[in-house]
Amino acid sequence: MIQGEIKVRVRYGETDRMGYAYYGCYPLYYEMGRTELLREYGLTYKELEDSGTLLPVSRLEINYIAPALYDEVLTVRTTIRQKPTVKIIFNYEIFNEKNELINTAITELVFVNASTRKPCRPPKYFMERIDQIQWK
Repeated sequence: MIQGEIKVRVRYGETDRMGYAYYGCYPLYYEMGRTELLREYGLTYKELEDSGTLLPVSRLEINYIAPALYDEVLTVRTTIRQKPTVKIIFNYEIFNEKNELINTAITELVFVNASTRKPCRPPKYFMERIDQIQWK
């Protein structure tokens, strides 16, 4: 298992009239979490795309527990619990400033060959870096 955390402030434009973060903003928070988690381990979407591999989301599950509020700083915890195969699964927990769990989610992304648009194994360099990680 590998894990990382980022902080995200709920911006005014992301909220509704009640001051709650709009439900459609959460996938953006997840994307920021997974992008930074991969970056922390020397892996980037740009490098993947430049190598001819795309990584589209194939599944998204969200559990809204409590609202995130305008101007609140959220902690987005992103976890990969198993080594990737043709897909990579990210788990998310979002905490408010009181450290209360307010949201959980799962995204499943599939490695896709950019030319053929067919699922493929992750690039060799990607798996070499993943294999260097100390999995807990």
